[in-house]
Amino acid sequence: MSKEVYNRIKAVLAEQGKTNNWLADELEMNRTTVSKWCRNEMQPRVETLFQISRVMKVDVRELLISTMKD
Repeated sequence: MSKEVYNRIKAVLAEQGKTNNWLADELEMNRTTVSKWCRNEMQPRVETLFQISRVMKVDVRELLISTMKD
């Protein structure tokens, strides 16, 4: 059974040519925690998701997988 994917943090980082280590440094957070977000093993809190969007200069909605299917 495949693991559910909830966020696009890893994809957005790749689109911007940045790493999860860069994000961890920018947020002053543990690199292991950020790595777990990127692997969708753990999800950031809503407040943290907004911090991530500010640091990455993207709309917070770009960091999430849409629940609406076309």
